[in-house]
Amino acid sequence: MPRHGKLAYCLLRDDRIPVAPKAVLVAALGVIISPLDFPAWIPVLGEFDMLALGILAVETFIEACPAEIRREHETALKAGQSVWDRDVRDTVGAARHGLGRAVDRIRSRVRHRDEYQSMSEVG
Repeated sequence: MPRHGKLAYCLLRDDRIPVAPKAVLVAALGVIISPLDFPAWIPVLGEFDMLALGILAVETFIEACPAEIRREHETALKAGQSVWDRDVRDTVGAARHGLGRAVDRIRSRVRHRDEYQSMSEVG
């Protein structure tokens, strides 16, 4: 499942993939995260577990994408050079940078604590 999720992410971000399969995937994911649940009395839909619906949506989306583009993204994923890998690296780097800045600010305030008067000390 993680491999298919990464592949679906890459295909979803690819401009060469038609809008229709992307819309179906986003709609299915919307149903999954929606607070509304299909009642059990609706044939077929009421029987779907949300996990099964998610897997079905991802699999259907991947199969609806052109094979050559799908292979291109699979190769990039194996090489660690996919859109997924780039976005994860960028996100982790931004999080580390932000965390580093926050830690530096806290250290600076702790070092200079005597220079600042906290609101609880104002009387």
